[in-house]
Amino acid sequence: MKIEVYWILGSLLAAVSLASLIGYVLKRRQPANPSIDNLNARIRSWWVLILLGGGALLAGRIAIILLFAFISFLALREFVTQTPVRPADHSALFICFFLALPVQYVLVGVGWYGLFSIFIPVYCFLALAVAAALFTDTERFLERTAATQWGLILCVYCISHIPALMTLHIPDSPLLMVFVVLIAQVSDILQYVWGKLIGRHPLVPTLSPKKTVEGLVGGVLSATVFGALLWRITPFTIWQAGGMAFLIAILGFLGGLVMSAIKRDRGIKDWSQLIEGHGGMLDRMDSLCFSAPVFFHLTRYFFSQP
Repeated sequence: MKIEVYWILGSLLAAVSLASLIGYVLKRRQPANPSIDNLNARIRSWWVLILLGGGALLAGRIAIILLFAFISFLALREFVTQTPVRPADHSALFICFFLALPVQYVLVGVGWYGLFSIFIPVYCFLALAVAAALFTDTERFLERTAATQWGLILCVYCISHIPALMTLHIPDSPLLMVFVVLIAQVSDILQYVWGKLIGRHPLVPTLSPKKTVEGLVGGVLSATVFGALLWRITPFTIWQAGGMAFLIAILGFLGGLVMSAIKRDRGIKDWSQLIEGHGGMLDRMDSLCFSAPVFFHLTRYFFSQP
């Protein structure tokens, strides 16, 4: 593992330590402020997320794959609990959780790109519809089947592209996971910060009332600069790293909007309360559902060695 990984993990721990100190001071000054309580809850969750992610990264390839398989399981569970499910759908859900998910991550583990890239969007996509149809329950059939297929694509197929970066023929490919996850999360945070500081014009008020034009522009540009500064842990030049970071930030924003539309359709604010102060696993991974697959394929086609 390159020394840059330890610098990044050390910097993240230093940042969350500083945030914890600030949260403690604010809490002492305003003990009854709910906004400060929410801030401290988010900080505590970031401690857990950074330690889990950093520990898996240091533990190696198998630990990383198992971590993301578990993340996909939690995300898929959250998605399914918010969709219309009837007894006839149990066979399709069995395929999702106990066949498609483990097989997808085994394919990632062995690096079988040819099957990894089509197993869910082709074979599982068709199998889920057949499994549901065999029970001849046609009530809301299209809606139920589409919801199951969407959940599998978003929560398993898209997320699995993050550990799949380790299969690319690129020196220190695990660092690409650090890059895409870090940029996506930093972009989310900076969009929120810029929106709070100078946000005036709502961007899509019907989906995300708190997202503003100023927040989006400030967050994306800041994440782009941040990505350019991380070019040494990537196979990219400084300009290419900035361009990739820009793309990740934009796709992350669009992915967040799509997931917000689904939540509004289901009448919920968060996917679950799994992560204190953040909502559910999907609330943290929504920006990666769109950005990770595109980042993976662009990197593979233009920067991976044969």
